[in-house]
Amino acid sequence: MSVLDDLAEGIARITPVDEREARSIELTLDRLTWPGDVFSEELDAHHVTASAFVVSERGVILHRHRRLGIWVQPGGHVDPGETPEGAAVRETFEETGLGVRHLDPAWLFHVDVHPGPRGHTHYDLRYLVVAEPVDPSPPEGESPDVFWFTFEAAQQRCEPALAPAIKKLGDTVAAWDVRDWRRE
Repeated sequence: MSVLDDLAEGIARITPVDEREARSIELTLDRLTWPGDVFSEELDAHHVTASAFVVSERGVILHRHRRLGIWVQPGGHVDPGETPEGAAVRETFEETGLGVRHLDPAWLFHVDVHPGPRGHTHYDLRYLVVAEPVDPSPPEGESPDVFWFTFEAAQQRCEPALAPAIKKLGDTVAAWDVRDWRRE
């Protein structure tokens, strides 16, 4: 099975949180069928990106996007030869300084299609990842505004279209046994 087949299966398993996500799922599944490299931002203005909902006992990480000025989860472009799961981990480390890990198997939690810079459209695959409850330490050049928020506070702070996904995330995490987060 190919990476794109695996992605399509994971996306099809998502129960959409709202109509926006339902439409994003439909659009992303269609985007995966287009010819060429679906991750390349150079080959097509419509490309798949990856991001991470980082959770711990402290809540969820949000950062103020340094160019857009909105509060969102860390994420970005998938580099050549990289998987979306790997991109979500890399981008999280680059933007927050936090080491994170996927659950086993990696959990594709949410999908959103939205405008990106330079007239691009991002088909964002949003993974749920876990981190130790340590303070973020973003490197120089990244937004210094990176913090843990309770799920309720994150819903109030985040970009408004993200709030339903944060609510679903909080409800999901509330049902977990915290001891399960630390298993490697």
